[in-house]
Amino acid sequence: MLRYAIRRILLMIPTLIGSTLLVYLLVFLIPGDPVLALAGDKRLSASTIASIRAQYNLDDPFFVQYIKYLGNVLHGDFGRDFNGNAVSTLIGTALPYTVVLALSAFVLKIVIGVCLGVWAGMNQGKFPDKFNLIFTIFFLAVPGFIIAYFAQYIFGIKLHLLPISGVRTGFPMAFIMPALVLALETASPLARLTRTSLVDVLRSDYIVTARAKGLAPGRIMWVHALRNALMPVVTYLGLSLASLLGGSVLIETIFNLPGLGGTLARAIDGMNGPVVVGVSVFLLLFYLVAALVVDLLYPIIDPRVRHV
Repeated sequence: MLRYAIRRILLMIPTLIGSTLLVYLLVFLIPGDPVLALAGDKRLSASTIASIRAQYNLDDPFFVQYIKYLGNVLHGDFGRDFNGNAVSTLIGTALPYTVVLALSAFVLKIVIGVCLGVWAGMNQGKFPDKFNLIFTIFFLAVPGFIIAYFAQYIFGIKLHLLPISGVRTGFPMAFIMPALVLALETASPLARLTRTSLVDVLRSDYIVTARAKGLAPGRIMWVHALRNALMPVVTYLGLSLASLLGGSVLIETIFNLPGLGGTLARAIDGMNGPVVVGVSVFLLLFYLVAALVVDLLYPIIDPRVRHV
């Protein structure tokens, strides 16, 4: 296990370098001058523009900028935005809101997706299975922002049950609606995966043998079938938790939440490259760590799996 963990960590290094290079390149290729965008309608003197460009290495060639930035990241420094604020401070301020939203949506996603998938898998061809199909197709087809606007109109404007934006009402009221919208948007693939995995396991030879030996249906389902069916589900859940942090950009923007998604959206709109790169790199690191943790959990879930 230790050797496998070390090997996986070493493999994360080229992945991190390649991904950060791609992010940095995309930000570098954004048209326009970030210094002029920062100034807005104000006119900056040539000396001020030159000073700002020198401070942020904007006059250096692309690879020189990237190497300097990567060296700073290795020392825990994500740079400073064009207003002089440390990007790590901005991430630290916004992270709690995104974590609360992502964890709330993650729990709701598990409850909705896994329960619905197990319910459908245990009742193949019956009403639960058909309901699961309709549910998953509907929420896969409808974009998340439409669900968000519909929820705001019904539960916020018409029924006045939940706040439609901001965090002034605090937790949990401000996060109930965005977490539920994010959970519904992402629960459909989980429900389909759970149902498919469970159906495949129930058709396997050892389940047929267990039934022939007269084992209780409950024991067959909960002890033998479900545990094996959860292997691909756990993989998906581990990676989806990391993706929820980055995938909440649109939801946080719609509901005006000051999390990482809202911070990233405002940085893109304001051409604030250091913030865009810093938040993206942070989310990438979280995703890589989550993938490593999921791989290391395999032997715990299924003792038959051994890492060499």
